[in-house]
Amino acid sequence: MSDQILKLGLPKGSLQESTFSLFKKAGYGFSVSSRSYFPSTDDKELEAMLVRAQEIARYVEEGIFDAGLTGKDWILENDADVHEVMDLCYSKQSMRPCRWVLAVPEDSPVKSVKDLEGKHIATEAVKMAQAYLEKNGVQAEVEFSWGATEVKTPDLVDAIVEITETGSSLRANKLRIVDELLVTTPRLIANRSSWEDPWKRRKIENMALLLEGALNAEGRVGLKLNCPREGLDKVLGILPSMKNPTISRLSDDEWVAVETILLETEVRSIIPELKDAGARDIIEYPLNKVID
Repeated sequence: MSDQILKLGLPKGSLQESTFSLFKKAGYGFSVSSRSYFPSTDDKELEAMLVRAQEIARYVEEGIFDAGLTGKDWILENDADVHEVMDLCYSKQSMRPCRWVLAVPEDSPVKSVKDLEGKHIATEAVKMAQAYLEKNGVQAEVEFSWGATEVKTPDLVDAIVEITETGSSLRANKLRIVDELLVTTPRLIANRSSWEDPWKRRKIENMALLLEGALNAEGRVGLKLNCPREGLDKVLGILPSMKNPTISRLSDDEWVAVETILLETEVRSIIPELKDAGARDIIEYPLNKVID
């Protein structure tokens, strides 16, 4: 066991629970009380701290954290000089990326960004919005929003630039998307000096491998079954597989064991077909990690 410690910044807030869940599947257990910012972990070589995702990239760049999880959007917003280790496509509700969008009230006359010349825009991502306006040759006032951005139109501002996963919050507040500025996903990032340290780099690379395995396992299950040898071709014709199913001999030479990995959504239709094809002792089991 090494005496060295890897300091890790994890997102506090909307991504916290989904991040903890992903790390758990990857093999890292974190627990924290509601008022604490310092999660305990079952890995003695890790020290974690919960920080707003908006700030993590800056703290990683400065070396306060060796590594951290934050969105691509906040790396860009902070102009952070960090090493991007991997893209982690998950969010608080799903495994889909999020989008930063320009939105206005449903009854607004604004049809494109060009219509916002001289207008007022609220957002948490000020630099992103200003760069977008400059790219489109539009001059408008951009103010920082401390939160509840969706409710600021039309009484306080003419438009907002806001992040959305499903668009449900925008629709609930009777907002209409005009344009998309950025598609963003969480990233595992590393401080550049830490990445050059052999022990820390190996620790981060191992973490990335296990996190990737956990993401690969999302929505997949394992399936085991026994079938008569003479009916094997029929069973194999039913089974999809990531590569090829594993086939093993049994003590009874007239039977074989088959094991494969498939999408969880496929199971409900495949299991009855397998049963009809002569398969027996069918077992479905969850997966934590799938590593190529």
